[in-house]
Amino acid sequence: MKTRPAVVFTALSALLAVSVVLGICVGAVPIRLQDVLRLLVRSVGLQSAPAPDATAAVIISQLRLPRVVAALLVGSALAVCGVVMQGLFRNPMASPEILGVSAGGSLGAVVAITSGAAAASQLLLPLFTIAGAFVSTALIYSLSSSRGTTSLFFIIIAGMAISALCGGVTSGLLLFARQYEVSQYVFWTMGGLDGRTWQHVLYSAPVLIPGIIILSLFSRELNLFSFGEEGAHSLGVPVEGVKRLLLAVSAVVTGVAISVSGPVGFIGLMVPHFLRMLVGPDHRRLMPAAALGGGMFLVACDLVGRAVAPPFEIRVGIITAIIGSPYLLSLVLRTQRRSPGAR
Repeated sequence: MKTRPAVVFTALSALLAVSVVLGICVGAVPIRLQDVLRLLVRSVGLQSAPAPDATAAVIISQLRLPRVVAALLVGSALAVCGVVMQGLFRNPMASPEILGVSAGGSLGAVVAITSGAAAASQLLLPLFTIAGAFVSTALIYSLSSSRGTTSLFFIIIAGMAISALCGGVTSGLLLFARQYEVSQYVFWTMGGLDGRTWQHVLYSAPVLIPGIIILSLFSRELNLFSFGEEGAHSLGVPVEGVKRLLLAVSAVVTGVAISVSGPVGFIGLMVPHFLRMLVGPDHRRLMPAAALGGGMFLVACDLVGRAVAPPFEIRVGIITAIIGSPYLLSLVLRTQRRSPGAR
């Protein structure tokens, strides 16, 4: 059921604002809304306003706010990459996780952890993760390309093969790793935003925000891909060049995003598919809707993980998996029922 875009964008913006405020206020140490408002007022230059509680100000500025901003950036990035994958492959079940991009990033992460690079510098883990995602995407593209064209079917097959290869190499590296390195990697694969600081935001934002903007600029081309590659080519789209660029940018954006949060699943699959039902298939509306919806969804999932059993936290990757797995199964069942051969 398609809803008026203005209504959808208003609702998404309101839900995002509520999620951000609750994400700052809710936790092991509750924060009063008036302290949040006082800190906000003073941060815009009105120093004559009442000062917030000193402890609350430290918790907000150093712990809660960078965590919420990181969740917003990662959720928006993964959702927009999911829109791009589904638009390129004309498949509602395409996403960075399913096509092998996240598996390459995870392999890069385990290399960084087992080699000691992650312990040497906080910036090396994201660099290894980006490299792994980019290399896996390049391999998938080259394996599925022949005579200057790329088969979407073979991209999916190649993605499955590269995912299996990355998984095997990852398991082999962990077999010879130290116990604390194995624990560190396993904890990272659960996906989480605890301990995220402004440093994580500062190294990821200069990549994620321009990446989201670049991908959004290709909304017209993604709309034309719905006519098929031959149809898009006849309408003036340089098909192979656009595919290479979008896949490369998506790989980098996905690599940076999972370096911040770990491999959080199903956002790139579920959010675009759900919003497509509300705003329609036009990528000029779907891209910004996915950016808002993905950010709101991850902030809300992180909030749920902190609110269920404080002071303990449920990792955000567990929350998204619990929500996303049934959604994927329902999507598969609906697709089967709509297919001509379904009984």
